[in-house]
Amino acid sequence: MPTPSYDAVIIGSGITGGWAAKELTEKGLNTLILEAGRPITPEKDYVEHVPVWELKYRYWDNRAQRAANQPVQRECYYACDEYSNKFFVNDSENPYTWGRQSYRWSDLDFEANAKEGIAVDWPIRYADIAPWYDYVEEFAGISGQAEGLPQLPDGKFLPPMEMTCVEQDFRDALAKSFDDRILTIGRSAVLTRVHKGRAACHYCGVCHRGCITQSYFSSLNSTLPAAMKTGKLTIRPYSVVHSLIFDPSSRRVTGVRVIDGQTKKALEFHGRIVFLCAATLESTRILLNSATPEFPNGLANSSGELGHNLMDHHMGSGASGTMPGHEDKMPFGNRPNGIYVPRFRNVKTKQRDFLRGYGYQGGGSRDGWQRGMTTAGLGVDFKNSLRKPGQWRMGLGGFGECLPNHDNYVEIDKDKLDAWGIPTLKIHCDWGENERIMSKDIAIQAAEMLAAAGATNIGVYSEMTRPGLGIHEMGTARMGRDPKTSVLNEHNQAHEVKNLFVPDGSCMTSNSCVNPSLTYMALTARACDYAVSQIKKNEL
Repeated sequence: MPTPSYDAVIIGSGITGGWAAKELTEKGLNTLILEAGRPITPEKDYVEHVPVWELKYRYWDNRAQRAANQPVQRECYYACDEYSNKFFVNDSENPYTWGRQSYRWSDLDFEANAKEGIAVDWPIRYADIAPWYDYVEEFAGISGQAEGLPQLPDGKFLPPMEMTCVEQDFRDALAKSFDDRILTIGRSAVLTRVHKGRAACHYCGVCHRGCITQSYFSSLNSTLPAAMKTGKLTIRPYSVVHSLIFDPSSRRVTGVRVIDGQTKKALEFHGRIVFLCAATLESTRILLNSATPEFPNGLANSSGELGHNLMDHHMGSGASGTMPGHEDKMPFGNRPNGIYVPRFRNVKTKQRDFLRGYGYQGGGSRDGWQRGMTTAGLGVDFKNSLRKPGQWRMGLGGFGECLPNHDNYVEIDKDKLDAWGIPTLKIHCDWGENERIMSKDIAIQAAEMLAAAGATNIGVYSEMTRPGLGIHEMGTARMGRDPKTSVLNEHNQAHEVKNLFVPDGSCMTSNSCVNPSLTYMALTARACDYAVSQIKKNEL
């Protein structure tokens, strides 16, 4: 029985896959999404308000089973508890639960490689992507405060969330004590007012469990419903992609090889164009597993750069302290957002000891009963003491940029197959000297800012997390101007396979210090617009 053919096949239904589905279907393309995970029904699967005591494992899930089946994923600070484990598969872009911090890049980011002679130059600049930032922000709904900073361009914002009293104090202290840094409320894909039929956030604060009110942006809440309304989208769950099918005569991808996640039956699906949106590591694995006689080292990889230049944000450095005053105040609800201190290193002046920079995420809050988990005590008096509000605290944690490095790479491990018989990835990645020096500065500056704001009991930490725990993997199929040194062109189109587009994190040529998801969205919408224009010209 012949398999159906589509105008477009999208691999993955996450941030980029959802945007590709919306854009391609709204432009008239009959589109198939291949999703490795199971279908999620919000009315049934979003259980954010179910009390902990009604869960079998009281929130923590079956930890022994999770350690055996998902040893890496369980290390994520919000993943794989009893509320959220249904949203995760072993390989694929998770479309439903993310941190929602949404920041634009600037030309400080896009020009850095070229100015410093590192890796290769980005083939685009801020002016190329700015209209697409506008476009995706207006649909997704990003709350935030305009600050007029060249290194962190303002966007099309919904009203900002309110800062707590100690966060406002901290902002005022920074303005008084430093001329190169500010504190602002986080720019977040969480609604502060009704937007495109979705309700404003009610501050329950458990976003990683799902959001039944659709108040935060995700593909399941936003882009996929928009695509489904066109009548041109088919979503096939349990579709574990093995590799892409390449036709050497046309130099085009003609389809996708799939292993059914339930039956393990091998299937094929065909399309005129393919958007690979499975997230950095999985998209790279698919391309490497798609090797052909024409591309023995991975599809579209004559440059030899596929799999190389793996990056993540380094974390693990910062400081926290006790803030004075405001004993008569309490924070409102459980705000699903923190504060942000934008990059200030290597902006107006140059650091002598490291390149690029970092930003801080964190927040100011008042201790509640949870402090009892780390405070010595026992008995009725101790329990009663926890009913009273504790002290106000302020914390700052750094997110640092990682330089692209050819020696940070992934390769296929043909001796280790996954549950579907597909070769897995072997990952080689570590921080360089630039990241290590920067990490120390993150801790020092955090402590200095807290001291300037009058904090006491300041605790400083500087233990870099290992690569991968920032969950911002990117860079293994980078964009560039020259096919000899890059995999993709300025439209996220493979240099050597013209009907293949890769707009997820693997396309990134550098990684800035801000959260990347908003840039992925903008690049995807831009790539879809270009792909459809090429189809209309009969170039694809």
